Order: sequence, then structure tokens, then C-alpha cells
Amino acid sequence: MIPTIRIQDIADILIMTFLLYQLYSWFRGTRAIQVLLGLGFVTMIFFATRSLDLYMTSWVLQELGTVLIVLIIVVFQTEIRQALYRFSLLRHMLDTRQETRHSQFQDIAETLFRMAAHKTGALIVFQGNESLHDLMTNGVAINGEISPQLLESIFYQGAPFHDGAALICDGKIEKASCHLPLSVNPDLPQYMGTRHRAALGLSERSDAVVVVISEERGDVSLVTAGTFHSMATPSELIAALDGLLRSETERPRASLRQRFFSNMLPKAFLLLGVCVFWVLITTRQGQITSVVVPVQLRGIPENLILIRTMPEDVTVQIKTLSSLTPPPSKLDLTAELDASKLIDGSNSIRVNHSDISSPAGMIITSISPTAVRITAEKKVRKKVPVKISVRGRLPTRIASYRVASEPTAIEIEGPASQVAQVSSVSTEEIDIGRLKTGNEYRRNLRLPDKQITVLRESPIIIRLLPLSRR
Repeated sequence: MIPTIRIQDIADILIMTFLLYQLYSWFRGTRAIQVLLGLGFVTMIFFATRSLDLYMTSWVLQELGTVLIVLIIVVFQTEIRQALYRFSLLRHMLDTRQETRHSQFQDIAETLFRMAAHKTGALIVFQGNESLHDLMTNGVAINGEISPQLLESIFYQGAPFHDGAALICDGKIEKASCHLPLSVNPDLPQYMGTRHRAALGLSERSDAVVVVISEERGDVSLVTAGTFHSMATPSELIAALDGLLRSETERPRASLRQRFFSNMLPKAFLLLGVCVFWVLITTRQGQITSVVVPVQLRGIPENLILIRTMPEDVTVQIKTLSSLTPPPSKLDLTAELDASKLIDGSNSIRVNHSDISSPAGMIITSISPTAVRITAEKKVRKKVPVKISVRGRLPTRIASYRVASEPTAIEIEGPASQVAQVSSVSTEEIDIGRLKTGNEYRRNLRLPDKQITVLRESPIIIRLLPLSRR
């Protein structure tokens, strides 16, 4: 039976679909998307086997999933870091980098096509909104203004910087001879060399725009988001760079309708997958379980002490909304009641649903009993003498001595009715026949009642003293 759909469930499905589509957009065209699709397929199998009570298969998949998550974090840490950066809502506010000036694109494009005519290989990176600090390594700082002469000298055949990539940022050539991460896409044509794999690898991991010139064929390609675009003329390259590198405020903003209906196929597929996933995890909705929950009191007034709580636990019926939640019988639930308004005597405190903290996916349907009877008394203190509990008799040689305690009286605390009945507190038994003069003996006190507290932590000291000493 398909569970009843609430407004919260619809919001849950839409939010998860949006997040998954963002992940798909960020990782599309990279090797990470294949791993994410595989992980999603394994997750669906896990919940299907769990709902069908295939215990061994679901257990193996659960243990395997824990290991796979750790491996994915280690292997794809760069992609994950870039995705988190893209997800940050403050990155545009905190990014002080200025855009590359459009007036420079014409000089750059004409220079690159002139180099391509002479089959001079080149690799130029235009930084987008994302930092490339962790992706471009071993670069040599230049920080020079862009000029045809500087570009041609960097990629001149036989020059020290010829084989690396040049980074253009803030209207300047910031670095040269940079190493880029290579793409591992197995579908790349054989004729594409290291430059093309490096350009593709960087575009798969960031929003950078890369222009690559083939040394063998002399063609110019623009690479962005893991896709190659062949450039036939300088004007075509200028238009492409202008559209990709203009600031966010200058780009034509798509309407809400355009953004909603674009890429409908992956959106529909993700929505369907989330709906199936939601059905799998809510197949056990409506199951009601009875759980015995202990009662705990908080905020007891300092001047009162508890005598009795009836009952000490309540029976709670819990409705499970999702199979993702653990069984109610395995939860450590407690009913925490507010006892700050207790008075001396008999009290009644109602047990409300809010007094029991149930995890998400569970609803408390009933509590029995609905109230707890509590008896409390005033807390009082009283000073009583210490009574030494002895056995045997004093030897004749020390008959002129007496057994004395230090201190001779102690303070007790507890319920008024019980404290009033205590006239003394006894020590642990001691054999006075073995006592020697000049020695000290230590004994603990015996509590007259478990609710009475002796306000002394150290044992009582017992000595033999002459009868003349008082």
C-alpha cells in the first residue's frame, strides 16, 4: 500500500530532486558522474532488498556502501571541493576578481590563429569564477600585460615555457608553464595528444575556459565543461570568449520558465528516481509499535526531595513513517517531565507527546497512562550524635579507657518525616577487644535510610581515651 502523501513529502521530493540535479550539472561529463550513477543504482538495490527482507544481501550492500563512501571521498576529493565551492551562495559576493577585459580578446584571438597558421602548439587557460589554485601546478609567475609578443614568446618552439599552459586572470598573464590534470575520458580520439587531454581535464573539474592549439594539425579548439568546440575564425573565438567570460551581471538572465523547462529529460528522470526512492523508504508507513519508556524528572526544586513516582515508566505507541528509521524498540527513549512546580505532598504531572523526543520519521500516537503521581517532601537537615557499634569487651588492663569517636555528631539531610525519626547514626561494627591505646581506627557510617544522606564524606575516627578526658 502506498502511504499517504503529505505536503512535507512533496517538499522533500522536490528538494532532493533539485539537489541531485545540481550534482548532475556539476559532475556532468566527468568520470565522477559515472561513479555517482553506479552508487545511486546500488543504493536503490539496497533499499529494495531491505524492503523484501533479503537480510544477507542488504547487510552486504550496507557494509559495502560504507567503504565506497570513504573511497569516493578520497578519490574524488578535488571534484567534491569544486562542487562545494559552486554550491556556496556567497562566492559571488566574496569574489573580488575582475573579469578579463573584452578588448583583449581580439588581440588574443588574432595572435592564436597566427600561431596556429605556423603550427605552434599552445594551451591558454582563462580563469572563471572558481579558483584554480589546487588544479594548476608548477607554474612560473609572470604577471605581465597581455600582448601578442608575450604570447608568442611563451609558446615559441623550443622556449622554456613551450610545453606548459598559460593562465590568464584579471586581465594579465598570471602564470606560464603550468601543469594541468589530465582527463581520463576513454572516448577521446587517438589523435588528441597531451595538450587536449590537459585542456579537457581542467574543464571537467572547474568552470575555466581553455583554448588549445594543435601542433600537428594547426587547428584551434575551445574547451569548456568537458566539451570541445572547434574555432574556425578569430571572430568566432572572440564571440565564444565574450559569451563565456563576461560578468554575471552582463549575461542575459534566463526567465524562470526557461530555467524550469530546460534539460527536461534529466530532470524528469531524477524526479522519477526520487519518487521511487521515496516509495521504497516509506513502504512501512503506518506500522505501530508499543514501547515502554522510563520517566525522568527535571527541574526538581532544591527544597524538596522525591519519595515516590507512580508509575516509573509509561507505555508509548509509536507510528513509523519510514523504513530508514531504526525499530522503536532499539531507541533509547525517555519521558522527561518538568517537575519545577512540585509542592510538598502529592502531585500529578501530565505526560505530553512533547515530553518524549522521537526521531524524524516517527509519530507518537498515544501514551498510557497519561499522568504520573509524584510524592515529595520538604528537604531538612538535622545534627545527630554518632553511635559507635561495638562487639566484645575492653581488656582488664585498659578498663580505665573509653571508646570515643571524632566527630561526636554529624549532620544528615533527607525527607522531613524520615529525618525526624533518626536519633543517631551508627558506625560499622568494631571489636573493642582488639583496640590499642594511641591508635586510630576508621569506620564508615551506616545510613539509616536510602533517602537520608550523611553530609560527611570521610570515615569516623575511633580512639581509646582515658575516662578522665572529656
